[in-house]
Amino acid sequence: MTKASERSAETSANSFIIDRWSPRAFTPASISEETLQAFLEAGRWAPSAYNGQPWRFLYARRDTPDWDRFLSWLIPFNQSWAQHASALVFVASHTVTFSSSTGEPVPAPTHAFDAGAAAVLVQLQASHAGWATHPINGFDHALARAGLELPDDYALHAAIVIGQQGEKAALPETLQGKEAPSGRRPLTELAFEGRFPPRED
Repeated sequence: MTKASERSAETSANSFIIDRWSPRAFTPASISEETLQAFLEAGRWAPSAYNGQPWRFLYARRDTPDWDRFLSWLIPFNQSWAQHASALVFVASHTVTFSSSTGEPVPAPTHAFDAGAAAVLVQLQASHAGWATHPINGFDHALARAGLELPDDYALHAAIVIGQQGEKAALPETLQGKEAPSGRRPLTELAFEGRFPPRED
């Protein structure tokens, strides 16, 4: 595994991808509806199977009536730092689509894959605009589903914390050492030509 301090591309991947990372230190600041909508607009243009666009973004902004409610669904650890962010965006996706031949609902096998693509574009757009993002799965899924009034045929995947990056000194001491871009596995451990490599016993 690459050390956290080592972050460089092994090939010619663009720096705007390499430079994106997920901090926890945020400066309490409001975000305008227009700014957040610009990030979500990037997600709208993600590719999806048959152009089904199964993703849905459900959000709350700091200093609005829904903010504390959205925060309350996070586990205490994530609440402790996400409370200083500017927006929380929950990412869901429609698990069914409609058959082009019969018009009947059928499973949408790539709904999660497509939603992930949209979520990445949101984060890259925010990073490009000088904002920080941190995707999380640490929240009470049942409470969030109920609070979001999510229909049964939608899956709830993750939340994206968005804000202005703050100083790591504002974090508890136990987290300050982790407040740095993480490394990645070598590409040779992630990409294989032709077939999956045999397992090593």
